[in-house]
Amino acid sequence: MAHTHVPQRRNFLKLSARLAALGLTGLGLGPSRKFFTADVSAAAHVSDYKALVCLYLFGGNDSNNMIVPVDTARYAAYQSTRGGLALTGSKLLSPIPDAAGSPYALHYGLAELNQLYSTGHLAFVLNVGQLNRPLTRDQYLQGVSAPSNLFSHSDQTTQAQTGTSLPSASGWGGRLLDLFGATDTLAAVSVSSPALFLQGVDVRGNVIPPGANLSLSGMSFWPPQAADARRQAVNAMVLLDGGNPVREAANQSFADGLQLADTLQSNGSLPPLSVSFPGTSIGNQLKEVARLMRVRSQMGPGRQVFFCSMGGFDTHSSQDWTHWNLLQQLSQGLAAFATATQELGLAQQVTAFTQSEFNRTMQSNGSGSDHAWGSHQLVLGGAVRGGIYGQMPTFAFAGPSDANNRGVWIPTISSAQFGATLGRWFGASPGELGWAFPNLTQFPTANVGFML
Repeated sequence: MAHTHVPQRRNFLKLSARLAALGLTGLGLGPSRKFFTADVSAAAHVSDYKALVCLYLFGGNDSNNMIVPVDTARYAAYQSTRGGLALTGSKLLSPIPDAAGSPYALHYGLAELNQLYSTGHLAFVLNVGQLNRPLTRDQYLQGVSAPSNLFSHSDQTTQAQTGTSLPSASGWGGRLLDLFGATDTLAAVSVSSPALFLQGVDVRGNVIPPGANLSLSGMSFWPPQAADARRQAVNAMVLLDGGNPVREAANQSFADGLQLADTLQSNGSLPPLSVSFPGTSIGNQLKEVARLMRVRSQMGPGRQVFFCSMGGFDTHSSQDWTHWNLLQQLSQGLAAFATATQELGLAQQVTAFTQSEFNRTMQSNGSGSDHAWGSHQLVLGGAVRGGIYGQMPTFAFAGPSDANNRGVWIPTISSAQFGATLGRWFGASPGELGWAFPNLTQFPTANVGFML
């Protein structure tokens, strides 16, 4: 197809939506990467800066204890079904209301987030999970269209990050960046480990460890002319490919790394932020995210997506102390990050959110809980409409919310709806969201409402 005949971007998205409905885009049978690039890179334009920050909680966060309804009837049902894992007394913070005034209480490890709730910029989204379509207990038990390989760490992590239960080589964070032609080296950044979430059709994620400048060894010596000559030799080397596609790809990655290192070093003279981040892994990751947002936002309009992570949430045992420790680190890190975005003047332009492969069983296994399904997520940022969204499951074993008889909640908000709500704020149109989230049309709304 000649470049002059490339369809308009909207036509491309309509075609993609039709292919997605047939289940073809995630299998590599949809429009090619070159087709997509020619269309979007010429058409996409943004006039502002925005960033999404994903905090992935590896292992399956027991969100049943992250936020708890404390009205008399539901709290009694919560205690009855949670058993020895139920939070009582000082392990529940002072109540926070939803829009209707119903009281909820956060886990005592989330003290900083409990305070931030009063600012109106923290939301809890209830019972979110991977779905192909809305699903009832009866339909699930009859085998109707449930996602594949539920309760598997690896499979559900992949589905959470790709935004679909179909095989896919791209993540929904990367696909959102594709829509804006955001291919600079700071567009998709993990500050923990490589993440499928960041991989788009064109966009490729970079990994930047906290505090790293990615400079090449052996490039700083005297005289400067000799150092410059050595760098020029490296630049020339990465231009040699000889027609070998593997070498060409490796050289392109090397060249991207060199460009990224140059960008970081050129901004190394910026004064440090006054906010103090905790010295935990997630604290250091979010500190790095703040640094990289500062660098990129000063370069002008654009889009960034970040991936941070915490491990240890696979709490089959010793859950009480372990979960408190992890949630405390999360709360303190996010509170510092929120302060940093305000200091940078970016609070309205940055949204952080959690993801995890699944929730855990409401029923205790003794001192812990096991793999489940629908989970509660939090969203924090200046553009967040604070509050509590969605429906808390019915706390009853083998009840209408339970996929079996252990308190495995069938999600009532799909991961696609959750991601599309963020994508809408990011600047994607309804048609574009249909491309980024292939099964979004199966649900009654693409906007859960927690973003401005």
